[in-house]
Parts: sequence; C-alpha cells; structure tokens
Amino acid sequence: MLVNRRSIHIEWGDCDPLGIVYFPRYFEFFDACTGALFERVGLPKQEMLQKYAIAGIPLVEARARFFAPSSFGDTVVIESNVTEWGKSSFSVHHRLFKGDLLAAEGFEKRVWAIHAPTGKNKIQSQAIPREIIEKFEGS
Repeated sequence: MLVNRRSIHIEWGDCDPLGIVYFPRYFEFFDACTGALFERVGLPKQEMLQKYAIAGIPLVEARARFFAPSSFGDTVVIESNVTEWGKSSFSVHHRLFKGDLLAAEGFEKRVWAIHAPTGKNKIQSQAIPREIIEKFEGS
C-alpha cells in the first residue's frame, strides 16, 4: 500500500481566534494531500487532466474525526493513501499526526469524471483506467 507523507506548517491564517486550526482548513489540507498522492505516482493534476481528458476527480463524500487540536506554529505530518478502488470511484484516508499523536483523520470518496456530452458544465463518471490503479499498486 502506497502511503504519501506531507508536512504542513500551521500558519496564523489557518487558525481561528483561539489559535487552533479552523476545521474547514483540514479539508483543504486533505484535498492538497490527495493531489500530492497522485503526484507521487507521476500523475500531477494538470498532466492527468490533459492525458486522460478528464474533468477532474471531484469529491462526492467527505468526513473527518478530530482527536487533538493543532495550533499556530505546529508542524504536522499527513499520511495519505487510497484505501479502495471502485469502477469509477476511489476512497482516500488521511491521518494527521502531531509528532506521534494522531490528531485527526479525514476520509474522502472521489469520482473519476469526464465532461458529459449532454451539456456544458456537466460531468459524469467514467471507469478509472487500469493503468492508474496499477501505478498505485506497483509503488
């Protein structure tokens, strides 16, 4: 199982007035970590959009669990991995650590999407190419 690790330094702008990370920022961190996970296997987003003619990998489900706050000045490490591949969707699990302490977990479900031929600004799911899955399994 491929796990990508990314360090994030918590800035003042990430925090609420109490100096702890404002909860929506975690979802921004997780989204960036999904992008980094794909980059790790040689699939930067811009290249992936062009090579596979996709609209993107939109989020269709997200949730998080918080165990300990992160604060201004902390450096955290997020470990991310794909936990499940479906026909046109996949699930990503993120674990945010402060040192050895698991401080938060994030869960995403994303869809491999193309531009729908039926109308402008519409998308539809498409089967994930086997070579994409193999890049993760072979790493």
